[in-house]
Amino acid sequence: MRGLTIRELPDQQKPREKLLQRGVDSLTDAEILAILLRTGVHGCNVVELAEKLLRKYGSLAHLSRCPIAELSTVKGVGAVKALHLAAAFGLGTRLAAEQVVSEPLNHPEAVYQLLGTEMRRLDRESLRVVLLDTRFRLIAVSEVSKGTLNESLAHPREIFKPAISHSAYAFILVHNHPSGDPAPSDVDLRLTRRVAECARMLQIQFLDHLVVGSPQPDRPGYFSFKEAGILA
Repeated sequence: MRGLTIRELPDQQKPREKLLQRGVDSLTDAEILAILLRTGVHGCNVVELAEKLLRKYGSLAHLSRCPIAELSTVKGVGAVKALHLAAAFGLGTRLAAEQVVSEPLNHPEAVYQLLGTEMRRLDRESLRVVLLDTRFRLIAVSEVSKGTLNESLAHPREIFKPAISHSAYAFILVHNHPSGDPAPSDVDLRLTRRVAECARMLQIQFLDHLVVGSPQPDRPGYFSFKEAGILA
């Protein structure tokens, strides 16, 4: 029912009414966005505005990466709505991380659950060190390098500095590929081997190196060097 205002839509098609009556799982991505946006513009109701945003950016993941300043310039969004969307995406990221903080982080699925949602949103590569205690529980996450669209470089000394200062028993490297493809590059392989050598000398356990990408039907959203047998 294009061209109708939200008030003119049947109740069963209004996002807020659907949420109240049938729960959040009954809503499409566009309808959830519409609730956050609240209002549309002349000739375009709020659901249609949300659908236009999803078409423009391709997916929720790509929309979540959009800078507030850019989103503010979209007709019908503006500064206030852009802030509401940024806050909602940030809240979702924190919720995903909060659920695994108290669990041992000695397997890639847990690490991906901790950082995957946030790092998939980044438009530049970020290299982080996940620091763990003797029970493999989280001590801290430290960003040691921020790179370009397709490369993040770091010297081993930057990686081991937070591990030593926090007296970490073990650590996991995590970085993202903004392209969405988590397949490791030659640079990733060389860095992993260098860090593994240094970790053996310093007697700090290097558990894994995770490359974060986007999940696909035929693959998970990450590549694990340990699972692939590259890191013993």
